[in-house]
Amino acid sequence: MRAGAFVSIDGSGNLRIERGYVRPEDEVPVEPEPIADIEHDCYRAIAAEVGPDLDCMQSELASAAEPDEDEGLKPIPDRLMTELTAHRTLALRHALGEQPDVAFLVALHAVCVRIFYRYAADSCLELDLKSVGFGAQAPGLNDTTLAANFNRRHQAWVAALRKEPVELWNTLTAFDGDSRQSLFAHCVSLSVNAMFEPYNRRPRALVHADRLAEALGLDLVTAGWSPIVENYLGRVTKAQILGAVREAKGEQAARLIDHLKKGQMAEKAEVLLAGSGWLPEPLRTPGRPIASSWRRHVGI
Repeated sequence: MRAGAFVSIDGSGNLRIERGYVRPEDEVPVEPEPIADIEHDCYRAIAAEVGPDLDCMQSELASAAEPDEDEGLKPIPDRLMTELTAHRTLALRHALGEQPDVAFLVALHAVCVRIFYRYAADSCLELDLKSVGFGAQAPGLNDTTLAANFNRRHQAWVAALRKEPVELWNTLTAFDGDSRQSLFAHCVSLSVNAMFEPYNRRPRALVHADRLAEALGLDLVTAGWSPIVENYLGRVTKAQILGAVREAKGEQAARLIDHLKKGQMAEKAEVLLAGSGWLPEPLRTPGRPIASSWRRHVGI
């Protein structure tokens, strides 16, 4: 039995509440509310608050529940991509090493990308080509005939190539063999750095520059250089001026100016050396004789 309350009506029609105990057999059974109805009411309450986002939530939950096998096509994992392309890279290296013509073409493409298309990354070759400027190191150099000829050649190639790097490969494959070789020679020439730099000693590089000059048969006289006050004679000692005149014209010519002050000596030496073909040591090509009118005159 459990405690309870009883409602009754007395003889006068008044409502009376009496307290006592209720026997189990006298209790009215209470029907439990269906679980499905409770879930439905909860769902409606959530839906009212979440609104349109509910469908997205349901879709995401359904996707997360699906096994990997049912996800369909997906990108290849990064790690696997790295492994696969490593195999391909090695195969490309081996094949390229056996085909010199293609190697030449792809190297030409790589250096052209670096030279003619700044900041482009349209080559799978990790070739780099540096081209130093030296206008500041040699005042007036950019105004010389040599510089003008070089720039004219460069601009001709700029005009011959397409505007966008993505079109470069097709352009190069359309060139004939002579055009490719000429373009390649121009591109490689831009990387030459045979300058003496006091802050960056490169003795081996300068030795190689001598070998390159020898292979090319380089002649700075033919290239247009001649000793004048501004580029050499006015910037060295009197002894060096006299040594240049003595080597080019002989002892007698040197005696003509040995009593002069340095400024006057340099000016007179410029006149004496004109047309002699004399070059200072840093401009000479190993194994190439000094072209001197005095030497030719005396039969040396």
